[in-house]
Amino acid sequence: MARKAKKRRYSRSAGSDVESEMRRYKKGTAKSGRGGRGGRVKSRKQAIAIGLSKARKKGKKVPKKASKRKTAKKASKKKKTTRKSSKRKSSKR
Repeated sequence: MARKAKKRRYSRSAGSDVESEMRRYKKGTAKSGRGGRGGRVKSRKQAIAIGLSKARKKGKKVPKKASKRKTAKKASKKKKTTRKSSKRKSSKR
């Protein structure tokens, strides 16, 4: 029998980091960028991403970013196509 693929999992402590970031977002104190210079966090998705990146920096169990995996797969599947140049020959009368 074939092995079943494991589900991607996040550690509980990573979830608590996201939770604390969501609290900051709801209060209106969450800021983005280095040292909070990027401005206020405006969306839930942004707050979740910040929480996960903080968890990654602490070394907690968080799956890799999806965007990196998608681009790697696309690059390997992409076929090289060559275009034939179609130059129209001018006919002399």
